[in-house]
Amino acid sequence: MKRSIIIALFVCIAVCYTSLAQESPAPEKPQNSLNSGTIESQFDYLNDVSNNYQEYKVVKKTNLGKIKSNILDSLKVFKDQIVEKNSKINEQNAEIDQLNTGIKNAENELNETLAAKDSFSFLGIQVYKTTYSTMMWSIIIGLGVALAYFIYKYSNSHKVIAETRKDLIETKEEFETHRKNTLERERKLKRQLVDEMNKKQGITS
Repeated sequence: MKRSIIIALFVCIAVCYTSLAQESPAPEKPQNSLNSGTIESQFDYLNDVSNNYQEYKVVKKTNLGKIKSNILDSLKVFKDQIVEKNSKINEQNAEIDQLNTGIKNAENELNETLAAKDSFSFLGIQVYKTTYSTMMWSIIIGLGVALAYFIYKYSNSHKVIAETRKDLIETKEEFETHRKNTLERERKLKRQLVDEMNKKQGITS
């Protein structure tokens, strides 16, 4: 029973769908014309409405003039668009040139700033800090070497002076000893001379 009801409902739905499909009008194909659409659609329309003569198509002058006017209008629009696009391209190129100029100026300013940061004026000459640092360290090292040499020479000269003083003191001591010995000899000689004189006087008396 249920199966028969389901089949009956299915048949009713199919019949209703078929009747609705037959009643609904078929979609109309859009009609082409010379007043709208693309150039290609206008040529298709012109081909459809033109009469046939052997292997040729007989085109009305009005239709031919109309499509010619449409083509010229389209070309004018394209030319205007090309001119507008070229103008925009030129403007963009000018902006790009300005940006490139600005970038170059910024790079130059940056390089000048870095150069000014890494250098300074010394005796009216622009000197890089690295060069100045190398030069100063070279001078300091040179002065250090010279100072070490002078200290070495001074130390040697001090030793020489000390040895000379020592030799001088020893010479003075030797001279003093020699002088004392000489004086002692003179005293002895004087005593001997006095003794001899006394002896001679004693003999004569």
